[in-house]
Amino acid sequence: MAASEGTVVLAYSGGLDTSCILVWLKEQGYDVVAFLANIGQNEDFAEARKKALALGAKKVHIEDVSREFVEEFIWPAVQANALYEDRYLLGTSLARPCIARKLVEVARKEGARYVAHGATGKGNDQVRFELSCYALCPGIKVIAPWRLPEFYRRFAGRRELMDYAEKHGIPVPVTPKTPWKPQPQRGRAPKTRAPPGLYTKTQDPATAPDTPDTLEIEFKKGVPVKVTNAKDGVTRQAALELFVYLNEIAGKHGVGRIDIVENRFIGMKSRGIYETPAGTILYHAHLDIEAFTMDREVRKIKQGLALKFSELVYNGFWHSPECEFIRHCIGRSQELVEGKVRLSIFKGQVYILGRESPQSLYNEELVSMNVQGDYEPADATGFININSLRLKEYHRLQSKVTVKQNE
Repeated sequence: MAASEGTVVLAYSGGLDTSCILVWLKEQGYDVVAFLANIGQNEDFAEARKKALALGAKKVHIEDVSREFVEEFIWPAVQANALYEDRYLLGTSLARPCIARKLVEVARKEGARYVAHGATGKGNDQVRFELSCYALCPGIKVIAPWRLPEFYRRFAGRRELMDYAEKHGIPVPVTPKTPWKPQPQRGRAPKTRAPPGLYTKTQDPATAPDTPDTLEIEFKKGVPVKVTNAKDGVTRQAALELFVYLNEIAGKHGVGRIDIVENRFIGMKSRGIYETPAGTILYHAHLDIEAFTMDREVRKIKQGLALKFSELVYNGFWHSPECEFIRHCIGRSQELVEGKVRLSIFKGQVYILGRESPQSLYNEELVSMNVQGDYEPADATGFININSLRLKEYHRLQSKVTVKQNE
């Protein structure tokens, strides 16, 4: 055993990679403190603690961050209508800065100079973890084994990891014949259909219930504050309980599955298979109530901010000054985003049924063909003439250029 190199707090999942990394860090002379974050995943944390200690962890911290994950990370993304590359709802991307924040807290508590993670050297998570750690604790040192030649040359593939695990008595959760891992899935050919068993949070829409669930979701300042199921009257109000309930209902109906090819920050394309059941419902509901209550020009600006926000979060810059600024601006835009949205969930789809709001900008008389109100139809003539001026001049010039080219 090498001389002590100090204490390192390892972001530990209990899986093959981080279990092998835990033992490997000990081989390098580190005192390892394992850290597990509960962000709402279905996991046996008592068993994970037992496993980490059996592998030689000096101590194990299990921190429940599920409530703060919903309130401080998911809700701002809902307010933003955040989508990366028009499709991905940023589930994993939002979790990483939340986990990293607690990882740094544990490192400070333990007086550790190092933190470590099991993210690979080709993915996004290494960037997300480390940028967050450096932002929150500039003096911290990050150990990323999958980027160290002495590690990745020793463990060139899954077979070598499996052999190492067997040699050191590390329980193995998967076999070499089952390379598919829980979402997000990477590395498989885009043309290959994902096996049905890969999805763990959503039912196959084809076998989902034949009757829909109708929900009413209430928003205040762009944040969901209450959900009511019209079928059985069930209500949820607390943030975490509301989100968990929406996950349950959406998952039952097969809502929230996507299979995409995305652009990683590091510069390569990869395949990602994600499940975001509750997030999908909230995306559609919030989009609807926002359009109902927000001024058109404000919304245009906010949409641009949302696009930048999504890129920053995906790329790992949650704890950057620019992302903090954008979150503040988006939050300000949500002051009047209030009301209720009724929707139906059925066979993998979300259908908006109606909405109401005390802050509605919809004026039924103004848009009616039967009531003139404060709108003078004759004014539209001047409006159209002014807007057509630019078009007339453009096409007049184009006509001259075409004639000249044909001479």
